Amino acid sequence: MDMISDTGAVRRAVFKPTASIPDETQTLTHIGVVDVGSNSVRMVVFDGAARSPAYFYNEKIMCALGAGLSETGHLSPEGRARALAALARFAMLAEGMKLPPLSIVATAAVREASDGPDFCREVKELTGLDVKVIDGDEEARLSAQGVLLGWPGSYGLVCDIGGSSMELADLSDGEVGRRLTSPLGPLKLREVPGGKKGLKAHVRGVVQTLHQNMGEETGMRLFLVGGSWRAIARIDMERRGYPLHVLHEYRMTSRAVSATRDFIEESDLEDLRGRLSISSERMSLVPYAIHVLDNVVRTFRPKDITVSSYGIREGLLYEAMDDGLRTRDPLIEAARFAEAKDARLPGFGDRLYDFVAPLFTRADWQKRRIIHAACLLHDVSWRAHPDYRAEVCFDNATRANLGGLKHRERVYLGLALLHRYASKREGTRIEALLGLLEEDEIREAEVLGRAMRLGAMLWLGAEAVPAKLSWHPKKKVLDCKVSPAAGALFGEVAEKRFQALAAAMGAEGTVSR
Repeated sequence: MDMISDTGAVRRAVFKPTASIPDETQTLTHIGVVDVGSNSVRMVVFDGAARSPAYFYNEKIMCALGAGLSETGHLSPEGRARALAALARFAMLAEGMKLPPLSIVATAAVREASDGPDFCREVKELTGLDVKVIDGDEEARLSAQGVLLGWPGSYGLVCDIGGSSMELADLSDGEVGRRLTSPLGPLKLREVPGGKKGLKAHVRGVVQTLHQNMGEETGMRLFLVGGSWRAIARIDMERRGYPLHVLHEYRMTSRAVSATRDFIEESDLEDLRGRLSISSERMSLVPYAIHVLDNVVRTFRPKDITVSSYGIREGLLYEAMDDGLRTRDPLIEAARFAEAKDARLPGFGDRLYDFVAPLFTRADWQKRRIIHAACLLHDVSWRAHPDYRAEVCFDNATRANLGGLKHRERVYLGLALLHRYASKREGTRIEALLGLLEEDEIREAEVLGRAMRLGAMLWLGAEAVPAKLSWHPKKKVLDCKVSPAAGALFGEVAEKRFQALAAAMGAEGTVSR
């Protein structure tokens, strides 16, 4: 039996191979974007691998521009002052970083307020920045494109909640389809008359209308975009005792949303806020947002609920990409960029992947990309202290900003990289995270790590690995054929590592020359 079996039919994203990428697409200059939302103003500066950029700079200021908008028709005076100060700061930061002109978009609060145009003029006079006010349709499109940055080829429904509005966008095979906007932002919901009864009736009616107009069938994937959704996801993690506090790609079920709604209603929100380090401004909106989410889930009945940390700002970056770049695998792009920047022998990761691949001949495309990423990342932490190198590798994989990676895949990748440097995992702090994997996945990750540990000893350059593995599952025999020219490389330590790999596979290890 092969070490990895097929996991069944899945809907495959359209990733293009990335074995040979022109240098000009590997890097990008710093690109700054600013999102002037109803609740917060945030500046992000992207940097790094073109398809999977790092967050060079990321700052958010809670301004609540949309507070009181439904009653007054104007931007909050206090929020406006805070937003102007934030944009003045961001303009100076951009100048100091020598960024290209910032891309700035304003959403529901500025587009709906009667003094929105005056606010944009004041920003221009004060800072020299041009603010582009986008409508709800464009806001939904950009949010959906942000999801596509992390998951090329995605399908499902994107639900983006801001302070004053909530947008829906349909995704099908990596294309953004129908979009709708609604007044279901928590800042507006605080002003709905009629108390709890009036709020419930209002939310239920709007969600039902959205469902009718979207024409969505049940059973799709629901992508959640927005700070209020992320706060709810963090609370859901607390309720469940979930061990990996990475919000991007966190999964919830419909039943979990209902349970978390009850948990929020029964909790002391101030105590909960302190434990989870959620801002008081954000926590004050959570009771409204969870009511909206509960209605959305009950009405649309998604089969899967996924949190996306990517939204409008990432959508603006995606907008600047050509089609060829958009279809590249963000995980492989990020891993390849890390290898080029930090590995001792850039390019060897592809050769190492060829070396270990015979052990995983029945792996599906999803598992193969994780194996490939592990090989590309196998040497990027070599500068860490030897006593902590294995744990550093694990932490980098499980907590790094990587797109296109489920939580269990993060742990699998981290465990494989840990075993690249260490033989044991028992008694370490990572054991709590292993509960996200099945026993056969833990074993597979160990086999991958031990295979990389062996292959890393056989360096003659980035062009080739002078040995070849052959796995015979029926006979339970693992053979390593070493080329005559490289016989001296396969010494005592390499022999021990090979036998440890064979033992992890429950196989007899043979060496042929």
